[in-house]
Amino acid sequence: MRSEPILIRKEENMTAARAIVECMKREGIQKVFCVPGESYLPVLDALYDEQSVQLISARHEGGAAFMAEGYAKATLKPGVVLATRAVGGSNLAIGVHTAYQDSTPMVVFLGQVSSKFRGREGFQEVDLDRYFQPITKWAVEITDPERTPEIVSRAFRIAQTGRPGPVVVSLPEDILPVKALMKFGPKLAPPLPAPSNQELSQVKAHLLEAKKPIIIAGGGIKSARAERLLIDFAEKNKLPVLAAFRRHDVFPNQNKYYAGHLGLGAPKEVLETVREADVILALGTRLSEVTTQDYTIISSSQKLIHIDIDYDTIGKVYAPEVGIVADAKETLRLLNELSMPINWEDWTLARRQAYEKATDLKARRNDVINRKVIEILKDKLSNDALLTNDAGNFAGWLHQFYTFKEKHTYIGPTSGAMGYGMPAALGAKLAFPTKQVVSLSGDGGFMMTVQELETAVRYQIPIICLVFNNNMYGTIRMHQEMHYPEKVIGTDLGQVSFKDLAISMGADGYVVNSPEEFASAFDKALTKGRVAVIEIMTEKEQISVSQTITGLRGK
Repeated sequence: MRSEPILIRKEENMTAARAIVECMKREGIQKVFCVPGESYLPVLDALYDEQSVQLISARHEGGAAFMAEGYAKATLKPGVVLATRAVGGSNLAIGVHTAYQDSTPMVVFLGQVSSKFRGREGFQEVDLDRYFQPITKWAVEITDPERTPEIVSRAFRIAQTGRPGPVVVSLPEDILPVKALMKFGPKLAPPLPAPSNQELSQVKAHLLEAKKPIIIAGGGIKSARAERLLIDFAEKNKLPVLAAFRRHDVFPNQNKYYAGHLGLGAPKEVLETVREADVILALGTRLSEVTTQDYTIISSSQKLIHIDIDYDTIGKVYAPEVGIVADAKETLRLLNELSMPINWEDWTLARRQAYEKATDLKARRNDVINRKVIEILKDKLSNDALLTNDAGNFAGWLHQFYTFKEKHTYIGPTSGAMGYGMPAALGAKLAFPTKQVVSLSGDGGFMMTVQELETAVRYQIPIICLVFNNNMYGTIRMHQEMHYPEKVIGTDLGQVSFKDLAISMGADGYVVNSPEEFASAFDKALTKGRVAVIEIMTEKEQISVSQTITGLRGK
């Protein structure tokens, strides 16, 4: 593969399929994920001829979409995924929905039936643009080959500007081989709106009146690459920073101004920090259901300053005292120029102590293997190691006890999609080949995309997969026991040897029953540098970080 793609002239005769690939090159796309389909064979042929773009062919469109989404989160560039018609589109819809809720830039190209067959319920036909409209920023079908560069360039622009998200482009198969004079515009330069002087004055005035201010930092900080400026702002003004749901690496967790993560099962000490605050500065977060604990944690007695690059996000959940539509990096650059001679250090350090108390592994019972696994990860992984996780109660131990010390070290689905962790890790490892990349999954979620282990082996993408196996859909079982104690239905799962399954696909497999066995297996996986699965046998009883099945049943 060439490091620098050779771009054609701004105008040239070519097929619509080749024009699509040319647009990818102009956007700097290096990886494209797919399950191949006959409806877009001309695009595959154009990719064959393009050495600067690598095609990763997955086993399932859902896995391909998760790979693209994880790759996009890691690189902060659009993830690109291709699939065929209604069947492929339906399979990858979960990845599109994840990108939509997680504000991840993604461009999806879907082969469509011939335009001559449209409206006749052709083979695998569905109106793809209408089908995806509710979970995308834009869904469109190309009907004129000559307009291909215009529409594809617009797709990349929409995916990356404002609040990032997915765009779906439908490709009728009879359009793709047609030649036309294609006209290409310049590469995207995203707009970076900044707060006005008046808005900055309002922010300053409210902060100067505050006795217990906090910052809630979300994915907008990561998208804007504003992590360093956030650290500067917090340290300069001695302000506590809390991470929005599954945005752990937005602020270094070991920093004395970090006050915790607002996620599922967040410790009461962390929630008290938000409840006690009198001014909340929300930066680059949509204040989601999970972050706000079912929209309950912020009250009318608190003053909210909400800053986000998306106009529709401001006031969508809570009406702010001050609402500003601006880029997080530009905002923090200007906020750092403000002089605020107020000392909040006592408040901030008190909340830090509360966070440390809630997340102290040594103060906890050590007989639960999940806790020991996280402790071992903390000891053995480098500071820049990148972790991904699936949805499930097992993730609570990671969320509460792991210390994310550097940016670009965590990727997780705020959408709560099962099957996400391992394919996302493949995308992340392709983005950062030299980083240690570890995925964490439950047995239920891992089985949903387990076929992508073969993809990892085939393309030699050496990730380490941790599978916490308790033979059940644990999160649903927990809610089942909470609402209908002892009436267990549908949540028990059968026995699967993930070790043997991994070995059968050409990966290394381990099964462990104790922390000591896990430490040994993890050392081997780190040393060998191959695709590896470590199956961690866990008990059903300890169903979450803070709850047991017996306790939920009131016994």
